[in-house]
Parts: sequence; C-alpha cells; structure tokens
Amino acid sequence: MGAPSAAVQRAEQLRRELREHNHRYYVLDDPGISDAEYDTLFRELQALEAAHPELLTPDSPTQRVGGAPSAEFAAVRHRQPMLSLNNCFSDTELEDFDRRVREGLARDDVDYVAEPKLDGLAVSLLYREGRFEQGATRGDGETGEDITANLRTIRAIPLTLRGTAPPLVEVRGEVYLPHAGFRRMNEEAAARGDKLYVNPRNAAAGSLRQLDPAVTARRPLALYAYGLGYVEGWRAPATHHEVLAQLREWGLPVSPLIEVVHGVDGCRVYYAAMQTRRAGLAFDIDGVVYKLDDLAGRDELGFVARAPRWAIAHKFPAEEAQTVLENVEFQVGRTGALTPVARLQPVFVGGATVSNATLHNMDEITRKDVHIGDTVIVRRAGDVIPEVKAVVTARRPPDAQAVVLPPSCPVCGGRVEKEEGEVIARCTNGLSCRAQLHGALLHFVSRRAMDIEGLGEKLLAQLIELDWVRTPADIYALQAERLAGLERMGEKSAQNLVDAVGRSKQTTLERFLYALGIRDVGETTARDLARHFGTLEALIAAAQADAPTAHADKDKERCPQLRAVTDVGPVVAAHVSHFFVEPRNLEVIAALRGAGVHWPQAQAAREGPLTGKTFVLTGTLPGMTRDEAGALIETAGGKLSGSVSKKTDYVVAGESAGSKLAKAEKLGVAVIDLDGLKALIAGEG
Repeated sequence: MGAPSAAVQRAEQLRRELREHNHRYYVLDDPGISDAEYDTLFRELQALEAAHPELLTPDSPTQRVGGAPSAEFAAVRHRQPMLSLNNCFSDTELEDFDRRVREGLARDDVDYVAEPKLDGLAVSLLYREGRFEQGATRGDGETGEDITANLRTIRAIPLTLRGTAPPLVEVRGEVYLPHAGFRRMNEEAAARGDKLYVNPRNAAAGSLRQLDPAVTARRPLALYAYGLGYVEGWRAPATHHEVLAQLREWGLPVSPLIEVVHGVDGCRVYYAAMQTRRAGLAFDIDGVVYKLDDLAGRDELGFVARAPRWAIAHKFPAEEAQTVLENVEFQVGRTGALTPVARLQPVFVGGATVSNATLHNMDEITRKDVHIGDTVIVRRAGDVIPEVKAVVTARRPPDAQAVVLPPSCPVCGGRVEKEEGEVIARCTNGLSCRAQLHGALLHFVSRRAMDIEGLGEKLLAQLIELDWVRTPADIYALQAERLAGLERMGEKSAQNLVDAVGRSKQTTLERFLYALGIRDVGETTARDLARHFGTLEALIAAAQADAPTAHADKDKERCPQLRAVTDVGPVVAAHVSHFFVEPRNLEVIAALRGAGVHWPQAQAAREGPLTGKTFVLTGTLPGMTRDEAGALIETAGGKLSGSVSKKTDYVVAGESAGSKLAKAEKLGVAVIDLDGLKALIAGEG
C-alpha cells in the first residue's frame, strides 16, 4: 500500500521549500529563514521519508549524505576535456595574449569575461534531465575520479536544477574552502590533537577525496560554477556571460565578482581591483582569469596543446621567504637529465611549508652564485614548483661550499656528460640506470602512451627492484601468479593488471612512438611522424639514413628525410635519428613487437574519396562518436580541423550543433549530416 496522498503532497512541498531555502542561502546569500526553522523542516521531511520509504527520491535534500564509504574512486572519462589554462605573470605577457586573440580573430578589440582565479579544486557536475547524476575531478583533463557521493554533500550544489534544463548538461566549477571554514577545521583538529591543515586548497582537495562521504559532509566546502562542458539538446547563447546567467537561473552559484571587461585595458583595471580586494575576500584567490566572451570567436581560435587560445590566467606576484640552503642533491629524470634540488630548512611561503626547491641547472647555480650553507630567497607562486630566486651573499657563512656537478650518476654511477651548447647534464647509462628506467617505464605505461591501467609508480619501482622488469618489453612477460605474491596485490588485482597489459598490445603507431620516450617527441610530433611515414619500418629507415648528417654544421644539412615531416626541426630530427640507430633501442622495439604489440599499418596520409578535403565535426552524431567519425574521415583521405574557416570544405553537424554551425552558415561552408558524410565516402556526393 502506498503512502497517503497527504504525506505525498507534504513531502513534495517540503522538498520544494528546502531546495528554495538552500538556493537562497548558498547561491543568493540571502537566507529566508533561520537555521532552526530550516532544521525543523528538514527533520519533518526525514520523518516522512522514514515512515514511508517509497517517498524517498535520489534528489531529496535529505540525501546529501548516504551510502557506504567507497574503497576507491572509479575513473570517469570526461565527455569533453577539462582544459587547463596557460599563465601570464606580467603586463607584457597579458598584452601578447590580447594581441594574439585580436589577430586570430582579425578584430581591433574584443570583450573578455574576467573572474577571480579560485585556489580550489576543479570539478565536473553532470545533470541528466535536471538531476545531478555524476561528479568528477579534473584528473589529467581527459579522465578524472568519480567523487559523486562527496559532491552530493556540498549544499551549494543543487541536486535538481531549477527551471527547464537540457537533457544532459555538464557544469564546470571550482570547489573551495572559505577562510572561516578553514579556521574552524583547524580549531577542531587542534582540539582533537590532530595535524593541522596547511592551507584551504589542500584541505578542500583532501575533503573531496575522503572515502567516506560522511566525513566530507562535515567539511564546510563551497562551489562556484564557471562554465559548461558537454551539453545535449540546448542551443548555446552567443556569449559566455549569457552562459553564466543561465547557470544562475538553473540554481548554481556563480561568483558575483565576475565582470565583462573591454579589451586589455579592462583586464588591467580588473586585475588591479582584485589585487586590492584580495586580502578582504572570504576565500583564497591566486590571480584572475580572462576568457573571450564571444563563443563563436572561441571556436575560431581553438586550442594549443591542452590549453585554449582564448583564455589565460593572470597570476598574482609570487610570495617569497628567506631560509637556509642545507644541501644540494641531483635527481635523475627519464631522459637522464640531472636536476639540482635544494634541500632547505623548512619555511612557510605561498600558503605551504617548503623544504625542497628547484635550482634548474648548473648554469643557474653559477649565475646565482649558490653555495651550500647560504641564506636564500625562496619564491613560490600558487602551484608552481618553488625555486631558489636569489642568494643573500651578505649572510654567507665562512664554511659555505660551492655546488659541484657530480662526475658520475648519483643513481647508477654512469658517466655524466654535458653536451656543448646545452645547459642540461645527463647520465649516459640509458635504461641501465634505474632512475631513467623507472621514469621511462612510467611514461611508457601512461594513459596517453600504452595506457596500462594499474601499473603505477610504486608497483613499477617494486618490479624494477626485484629485477623483473628491465625494459618495457619485460612488462609483457608479467604473470598473474607471480604478481599475486607482491605486497598489496592479491589474485584479482594481479589478473586485472595482466589483462590491462594484454589490452595495451593493440595500439596505434603514434601512441607507440610517443610511448618510446624519444627525446623531444611529444604526442603531436609522434602523430606527425606516424602519418608522414605510415609504417615504423619506413621511419626507422629514414632515421638511419639521416644518421650521418645528424650533426651537420648547418641546420639545413641535418636529417633531411626526417625534417620533411611537418614541424620537425633539426634538433628533434637529430634526437629521432639517434634513437633509431641505437642497437639497444632497436632490440627493445623488436622484443615489444615479438610480445604481440601491434597497430594498424599504413597510418600515413591516405588517398581516398575525401583526399584534399577539410572537415569540421560539431554536435552529437547519431550512433557514432566524434572520434569514430574522425577516423572514418581520415581513413577516406580527409583532413580534420577543430575550427571553421574559409578553408573548411564541409562541416558535419549533429544534434545540438552550436557556434561552429552558425559560423559555417555565415561563411557559406557546406553543412552535411552523418548520412551526407557517408554518401561522400561512398562517392555519391
């Protein structure tokens, strides 16, 4: 028997009232009732739901905390990448950014949306049919951690959007900890005799990653929404400030400090104002962010690497402090580079206790005249790695020691060399050096390389220590029975790892090249090499043919075959050539292929029905992801672009196509749907 109609109606009324009061309190900062009155309504709804469990809904205000603690956080693939921002630290860099935006759009001036750069944790909130379904951290931008249960505890986040919402909408925002809440947390920690939190950002991040959401619920976290990610069934407005207005209408908190400013002068005025107001704000900020207001202009400018060309973070000046340099140690990276690291007397600077700082390289140590025992000025800006900015030579003790580059590798004892014209000294022992092997293997198994899930830093270090893995090829010989005996492994984890290794055998040539860790070969260069040569054999042949010219005196004489690849210059070409003439590297490649690592052949630019045509994808395509559609186009010889221009031949538009479709129509670019694309490929267009 269902609940009485009176109970059903009262429960719905209470949910509506509590949502409205949450909105007024956390979003509008205008509470309509006292805390005691709110608690009375809340308890009444709890009692109704307890008496009639069928009345309980997932988005009820009483369900902010629920469920058992999680043993781990599942991975969440972002439907649209969560991009990071490039930084600027000076007025000149800001002017350069504005000039690039205006030149890219061929305009004399533009408007930006300026907002404070919160020192918190970026999150993604997915709403389906207006109800909060999933929340995730930024992670690496492509994949984050599922922290849905913890985000549900934050009262500033509505569990149900107000008004009419799209069928699927992904809200981007920043979770932060206000100063008052941070002080209260530390007061409570001190009373319990627990360790104090270093700064609000670390406390917020730690709170969101609690395995038990009940713990997160006790933390006074807040959120400001700053934009949208993936959206279905909604035509976006023309400007970002209109998007922010829509977020407010949906009941999401948006910073009242955000302003639309005109040109670089408007940015300067806003930056100065925020710098003045910074100390009096209720939360930490470490700079401001400028975003192009025109959404169509954003599409036109596109991205560089994993950052948009249309936005930049203008950081506040770094904080500095003095301390004593107790020692200098040299760390060895995956390319053999020796990096000097300062070991410092711990000092609090930039919101954190710093005991280590980078010294960059020996040239910097010489230029700054750094000695062990010196009093030094340590500089830290936000999340930037702390650095030794300068030496207070007047306070140098008589027994201060000069810093000397070690003649042998501190890890393996191999010879250390510094090539003429370079500032970096390197261990020459290659993969025989455990530090280089560990770094190279971490890179090899990373998500954007061979993507072997479960093979992390600690486990790799253990496998290297046991001498089970000496080259990347040894990973493919790992056995579940043997792995299960390792600490914290177990049979299921061991089998999962072996399965992940097995899945990674099927890859692409560009991923494989990137995974090899060739010096200065990133994802873009690996892709260009793969597409230019088509096969690994052709690339190796070109690299070996170029070997005699790798050190030619004039740039134009160096590595002519490799330099024919788009954007490959003499230095990168020389590194590629050196890699593929080294017998040890060829042995590792042969062993990997012998273990079953493979990829589709003929990955170079293809001839086909779409040869010479440039395509842009936009909107949601029926029954096919954009990646799949892109592969279809490239297989047929076509070229993909991320933005619409006069050089675009076709825009393939699906549902909810936004500004790219509008721009195509404005420029007179042909617009087709997925069926039209298939017709072109079949030669029917």
